[in-house]
Amino acid sequence: MESSSFSKVSFNDFKWLNEPKHWKANKEVLEFSTDNKTDFWQKTFYGFAFTTGHLYAVEIKDDFTLEVCVEANFTTLYDQAGLMIYIDEHHWLKAGIEYNDGQPMIGSVLTNGVSDWATGIFPGNPNKFYLRLTRLRDAVCVKYSIDNETWTLLRLCPFPAASKYFVGPIMACTPQREGLEVKFRNISISKPADDILHSN
Repeated sequence: MESSSFSKVSFNDFKWLNEPKHWKANKEVLEFSTDNKTDFWQKTFYGFAFTTGHLYAVEIKDDFTLEVCVEANFTTLYDQAGLMIYIDEHHWLKAGIEYNDGQPMIGSVLTNGVSDWATGIFPGNPNKFYLRLTRLRDAVCVKYSIDNETWTLLRLCPFPAASKYFVGPIMACTPQREGLEVKFRNISISKPADDILHSN
């Protein structure tokens, strides 16, 4: 997807990495149910390497801002849904809600060879939340919102350069079960603001 088409998002431009058994889409909403034992993770602490999570994404070459509304009922350890920027199995970032320590938490994982994990308390309703991911030059900025009006910084980090990125407002995994029902709506891709840290 080139920058000239940023203002228009069509699921016809998207493709699956690990297509789930059950999914459907219309012009505005994509819904799917996760398969069993799906995840994105590389080695750190646990030692395992998984690239089995579901990602419905589009190829983008230029800088961009991606926004989405995510709806799901997180109940089981490591249930997760959100968005992702992906180069290959060893270079990606995912962000969203993940169920941990008995509650849904807001967090992100950056993988550059191996994965890290940063997480914290989510202040709103985890069953419906908003995410924004911006790539600008050598950096990726992730923000979240509980009302689609006030945005809070979740992560600012360097990200490897590539000829193109596989970008999805649609990422979900359930490492310990199947059947997490997820809806993604209000999907937009646009050119990034000049000040990605402080603009709403």
